[in-house]
Amino acid sequence: MGLFELLLLSVGLAMDAFAVSICKGLAVKKLTIKESLICGIWFGAFQGIMPFIGYMVGSRFEKWISIVAPWVAFILLTMIGVNMVREAFSDEDEEEKADFDVKTMFMMAVATSIDALAVGITFVAVPVNAIPVGKFENMLFAVVTIAVITFIISAAGVKIGNIFGTRYKSGSEVMGGVILIFIGLKTLIEYLDSSNAMSDSDTVFGMLIPLIGTVLGAASVYAKKWKPSDKLRVIMAGASGGIMFSISVWGMIEPAAKGMDTSRIPAIVPLFLSFCLGVAIQFMLDSIVPHTHAFVEITEGPESELKAETKMMLSEVIHHIPEGIALGAIYAAHFMKTEWIPASTPLFLALAIAIQNFPEALFVSFPVFDKGIGKGKSFFMGVVSGAPVPLAAVFVLVMVLLVPSALPYIMALAGGAMIYTTVEEMPMMSMGKENDRGAFAFVAGFSIIMLLIFAS
Repeated sequence: MGLFELLLLSVGLAMDAFAVSICKGLAVKKLTIKESLICGIWFGAFQGIMPFIGYMVGSRFEKWISIVAPWVAFILLTMIGVNMVREAFSDEDEEEKADFDVKTMFMMAVATSIDALAVGITFVAVPVNAIPVGKFENMLFAVVTIAVITFIISAAGVKIGNIFGTRYKSGSEVMGGVILIFIGLKTLIEYLDSSNAMSDSDTVFGMLIPLIGTVLGAASVYAKKWKPSDKLRVIMAGASGGIMFSISVWGMIEPAAKGMDTSRIPAIVPLFLSFCLGVAIQFMLDSIVPHTHAFVEITEGPESELKAETKMMLSEVIHHIPEGIALGAIYAAHFMKTEWIPASTPLFLALAIAIQNFPEALFVSFPVFDKGIGKGKSFFMGVVSGAPVPLAAVFVLVMVLLVPSALPYIMALAGGAMIYTTVEEMPMMSMGKENDRGAFAFVAGFSIIMLLIFAS
């Protein structure tokens, strides 16, 4: 391994620490050089220590490390992420110093660097040859290089996160928590996936694309002197519905029929049953979760003492669950290189979901703001509404990787759930008068996605 390969490896190992550092910066109101140094030192030190330990133990404990490490990272990051989301909902003011205490930083440093143990083991089989010295000295040079690069990248990540977090305080903590949980699940999937498909970084990024659309839509509430008019709202709702309907038909149901086993019974039978199961599951969520459809003020589900803004947020939360199932299924197909789904389809669908998530997050943040809630909390509620998409996607990925034959049935299920949700939310397109704009927007959204999928 030469110097250039070592530098690339160092940057790659630092990426999880970089993501966590951004999360830390998001939650800090007043950032000083101290917080950046704390993250840089903790993450840099552990990112250097772990490969050193891996090198010293060599291949003797390689099997045990490979089994335990992913579960440790998953458990630690999930615990921290869930705690961040919980604190975001809490009314209590949290001291900033608590985020950088020894216990928290130790857990994060271990969780983000534990995969570097395996890298140290590889240094035994593939020696580092970056500088003209001995094998052991080259190894020391490698771990120091990894530590220094991680220190720089992590310290910069805290600042980057703080720049965003100081503007959008209320939503930043839940975003950080979701990202940490996502990283933990990703680490676990990499271990469970015997085909090593999770080494494809494009796939991981693709599952986060819809969350970008959600964040941008929720952030629209910060726009000065701008508010979507009724006509624009109808157009956005129509286009969003058309996109979702097209994804359901051409992205989920139609390819699912090709992937089902027709050796015993026609594909239409399991396709129909899976479709109906998806409708039933979404109907159940719609019935047991108290929620309110924004703008039209239609409240469904059991009676609840939840605040109006929370019910508006929950309306989009249950709406996004089938999207997450669809996204996880289509990227599972990408992992397994499924022949009956074109290679470009997952990216198209991720972008399509991101586009339609923009107005859906906006339909949470603006109605919440109209009820007298501050812009920060309104943004926060909009972001939370889209969090189920990447989380549900990762959950479905795990299921499909464990049971690959379930893929077409899960896709048909997702299609049924999405169609039910789209039709059920049609009142969003109504203005109480002529609605041609919404209808044309629906057709436009449907046809564009159809063209993209069939052209891929």
